[in-house]
Amino acid sequence: MLVKIHKSYRDIIAVCDSELLGKKFEQGKKFLELTDFYNGKGISEQELVALLKDFASEDATFNIVGKKSVQAAIKAGIINSAGVKKVQDIPFALVLL
Repeated sequence: MLVKIHKSYRDIIAVCDSELLGKKFEQGKKFLELTDFYNGKGISEQELVALLKDFASEDATFNIVGKKSVQAAIKAGIINSAGVKKVQDIPFALVLL
């Protein structure tokens, strides 16, 4: 999984499954394009869960795409399965805490 932290007045944490980077998905009005916005450091699920928990306590926002990345976010407790949407069977979640 890839993680890129965008520093701003409110940190934006972009997470995606590494094999999805550079791909586009469309379904009706829904559109996902995994650009360089998501191209960050490769980390394990355990590292990602810890990172998500840390940033959740710091008022960050999250863009999460991919089965493994979404499952890690569920384990971290920042989303639940009801908050997950799909485009061409690719799960994603946007979180504003």
